[in-house]
Amino acid sequence: MHTERLIPFWGLMIVLALITLASPAGAGESQSAEQKVAVVNGTVINQAELDSETNRYLDRLQRTGRLPNDLERSQIRKQVLENLIARELLYQESQKKGIKVDQKEIDAQLTELKGRFSSEAEFKNGLSTMNLTEADLRFQFERDLAIRKLLDDQIGGKIAVSEKESKTYYDSNLESFKKPEQVRASHILIKVDPGADEAKKAAARTKIESLQTKLNKGEDFGALAKEYSEGPSGPKGGDLGFFGRGQMVKPFEETAFTMKPGQVSEMVETKFGYHLIMVTDRTPEGTLSYEEVKDRLEQYLKQQKVQESIAEYVETLKGKAKIERFPKEG
Repeated sequence: MHTERLIPFWGLMIVLALITLASPAGAGESQSAEQKVAVVNGTVINQAELDSETNRYLDRLQRTGRLPNDLERSQIRKQVLENLIARELLYQESQKKGIKVDQKEIDAQLTELKGRFSSEAEFKNGLSTMNLTEADLRFQFERDLAIRKLLDDQIGGKIAVSEKESKTYYDSNLESFKKPEQVRASHILIKVDPGADEAKKAAARTKIESLQTKLNKGEDFGALAKEYSEGPSGPKGGDLGFFGRGQMVKPFEETAFTMKPGQVSEMVETKFGYHLIMVTDRTPEGTLSYEEVKDRLEQYLKQQKVQESIAEYVETLKGKAKIERFPKEG
């Protein structure tokens, strides 16, 4: 487990419930029978909805650099369909239990979403791109909030993780809590393109050498970085924060990890240009203590229990439901 990657408690619930900006289930009831992919207690999930959700998921995958093959795409489509069925079952159950959503909650979500756009026109253009209206959006928010309330009532409020469970997990998975050696460094960068002619490279070297001379005379590294560094960290005195191996370009990393705090390097050349590096701190490889990870670990274990409980709850609902599936041929 990598504790820095933990997601919020309800984040997992939302993923499992497939709470997205999708077209409302049942919107395709007037569509012809061959466009149905499932019917859940009489409510239609249509091909367009499945395609939209699947494409949205595939787009997210592609943005991370993953290109699923045909078999994986088929499996993804099947899983998306099951998620759509689960979401519909959860919404239907919320209505059976009389769960209501205050319009003010929907207004708040809509306002928050609009705040991500630079203007009302851009917001409406985004809706148009997704073939959605604001009414569709409000309906989807109402469904999603009803599902959240249902799961909070049926599952979330009943899940707890004891101190003993957390400590047992920690003691049994110490490898997961290893932290690598890190250094904290600042740098002064004088940019030069790798393909630049020798005259431009010579001018950049002269500039970095003059800064090295100033440092040798006792001038402050941070002040010089603020004034002369051409990198984005310049305004912060060149501070790059802590980093581990593999996070910086090779020549920079190799130099930084051989230095002690307070040392300033000779000129280092990378594809970005010429650098002077000052290491300001180091932390050795070690293991995060239980106290350091306790709160996040409790959240992580709670998420696992929530995941299992939601899956079991959905299976229970499926067992009581009438579900028909109409898989797309080919």
